[in-house]
Amino acid sequence: MTGPAAGSGATGWALRIGPLSLRPHPRSTLVAAALAVALVGAAVVALTTGEYPLTGAEIIDALRGSATPGVDFIVTTLRMPRLLTGALVGAALGVSGALLQSLARNPLASPDIIGFTSGAATGAIAAFALGADSILRVGLGALAGGTIAAVAVYLLAYRRGGAAGRLVLVGIGVSAALTSVNAFLITRAPLHDAIAAQAWLVGGLNNRGWGHAAPVAAALAVLLPAAIIAGRRLRPLELGDDAAGALGVRAEPSRRMLLVISVALAAVATASAGPVAFVALAAPQLARRLAGAARPALIGSALMGALLLAASDVLAQRLFTPTPMPVGIVTAGLGGLYLTWLLAAGWRGRP
Repeated sequence: MTGPAAGSGATGWALRIGPLSLRPHPRSTLVAAALAVALVGAAVVALTTGEYPLTGAEIIDALRGSATPGVDFIVTTLRMPRLLTGALVGAALGVSGALLQSLARNPLASPDIIGFTSGAATGAIAAFALGADSILRVGLGALAGGTIAAVAVYLLAYRRGGAAGRLVLVGIGVSAALTSVNAFLITRAPLHDAIAAQAWLVGGLNNRGWGHAAPVAAALAVLLPAAIIAGRRLRPLELGDDAAGALGVRAEPSRRMLLVISVALAAVATASAGPVAFVALAAPQLARRLAGAARPALIGSALMGALLLAASDVLAQRLFTPTPMPVGIVTAGLGGLYLTWLLAAGWRGRP
């Protein structure tokens, strides 16, 4: 049921689904729609261009199951799984970054900056060293490593109460320590495992199949609705623990629950595509600035993350032929420029 909120003074319509009430912001809704259209455009480019160009009709035939064997192989075995893996991983990282930045009240908070991704990488490298040969085992290792890193950061940052400002500083230290651990594990691993782990650490979508896309899709199907529901507690938490308590929100349990969702999304994304840099950092802030909102919106962050990674992968494949460049190199380059701009804008006192 929809209808305007009486006496609220807010614009837009209230959308009620059972006990939930959502009030979409008009500009945020428009930005989300534009991002979705841009994502579809990037998907069309990814599916139709390349060494073997295809037409839109051939893509549709392949999706219907009526294409020739060659076209069907290119679309359903090579290009579509890679595209979906990239878009889903980008969406997961975007939501993970949005949650962390809201919790820490800091635009620099993201899984790759504060150690969660490094912890997931440590777990995945350990799985490689133990002979893991499937995405499930590597994923479990990444999930375990990311969880341990998150627990360490949380305990160090919040041991004297909810000080969100310490999260980024503690996380940077933990990330640096884990980076050295990862380098040590690679130097001690057998040559074959070390090469595989080092290639995985760059972050990429080469040779990704349906087995890589499925875990991220399942994680998003479960965790994105949970994040949206739990995200209603983000605004009180941003006001401080005392204000949140006065509004009936238990600060620490809510923070832990949102942190668990963020870590799980980052770990599953890392397990599928490796530690892709800067998507979780840039996507929420870009979506927030486009929407003119006070804090990152989860749906907008998910769409922006999906668009950034899908578009970056198209650039990695089409601009660097015949050997495609890992998408992690492209996102690291673009993210480095964005981080430089973000810091410079902060020093100049801009919002």
